[in-house]
Amino acid sequence: MNREVVVTGLGLVTPWGSDPNVVFSKLVAGESAICPITRFDVSSYPTNFAGEIKDFSARGILDEKEASRTSRYIQYVMKAAMDAVIMAGLDQKVPKLERAGMILGSGIGGMEIFSANSAQLETKGIRRVSPFFIPMSITNMGSGMMAMKLGWRGPNWSVSSACATGNHAIISAADQIRLGKADIMLAGGAEESVCPVSVAGFSMMRALSRRCDEPQKASRPFDKDRDGFVLGEGSGVLVLEEREHALARGATILASIKGYGASCDAYHMSAPLENGEGVALAIEQALADAGIAKEEVGLVNAHATSTPLGDAAEVKALRRVFGTHIKNLKIHATKSMLGHLLGGASAIEATILVMSLQKQMAHPTINVDNQDPECDIDCVANVAAKLDVEFGISNSFGFGGHNSCVVMGKG
Repeated sequence: MNREVVVTGLGLVTPWGSDPNVVFSKLVAGESAICPITRFDVSSYPTNFAGEIKDFSARGILDEKEASRTSRYIQYVMKAAMDAVIMAGLDQKVPKLERAGMILGSGIGGMEIFSANSAQLETKGIRRVSPFFIPMSITNMGSGMMAMKLGWRGPNWSVSSACATGNHAIISAADQIRLGKADIMLAGGAEESVCPVSVAGFSMMRALSRRCDEPQKASRPFDKDRDGFVLGEGSGVLVLEEREHALARGATILASIKGYGASCDAYHMSAPLENGEGVALAIEQALADAGIAKEEVGLVNAHATSTPLGDAAEVKALRRVFGTHIKNLKIHATKSMLGHLLGGASAIEATILVMSLQKQMAHPTINVDNQDPECDIDCVANVAAKLDVEFGISNSFGFGGHNSCVVMGKG
């Protein structure tokens, strides 16, 4: 039985708001969302900037009491999920609730709440720990609460594989449809990583850029002067649906999930395998699963975090897979403008890939002022480019060596 998976809805939460068209237009214009952190005192931090979301409200999704009992990551993913459901026209009626499910992940979950309650326990004792501490912070609660909101009773769990989480959620959700276990799945991820303990942890492992005098120029994938990634936060969620099911209810098909691949470097906790072999394996699996030739791919939404080792390793992997065809690829980096959303990164980047294929436009990779010779590719440096492509891929890799690749088609 050939059950094809398509995309019928998109939802985003970003520093630029939640309207996918507004977010995409900002990206095409090359506007950076990176700014000094205002949520907490960063005067003693070596990195004091991020892709911080300001003035977010879950109003309309959660009432005031519910919002007070949920982490920001849960609120972000529920907002993105509901917007995707509305775009797909599924907010009023789903024919079979037991055939609709969701896989919504997070790399870290409610880290801010975890940190705050740990401090309360240490300084003020057990009675000051919130009774909602555990359900507010665990990574599966986005999927759980969204199911309660919608009444969807189909397959439901969470994925947590560091920065590959979003892609792995999409892969897992698409499999449920392919296997005939569901007709509709929400898939995506979220992160609330702009909080004291997260910024401190990544700073101390020297993973973050320290370009504090020019925060909007700090995320610079493929540039010779890159010095680390920039934290971001938010969420991306897609509605995945079996094609015939979508057509039968008159849904608009935005894109199709053609194939996917996953592998592991089996090498290091945080550093990539420098020759790109593990990443190449995931991309090759994805192309084989999609049943398309490498020459049919025209766009790559790269993982491209702006780290010295990571960007070069990804380019090596792309060369391994695509050979001389790499010169025909547009390979751009959403993280150059939004920062790195960890568990939410590839979920947002998948939504951007859908819109890039729809609009036939590749947003630029900004801050490429001195392109690294090791990254000698068409990275859509600083200025958006028009496209004429049928297929694109989205790469995402996580600490622990987790590699993932999703192949999408125009419709």
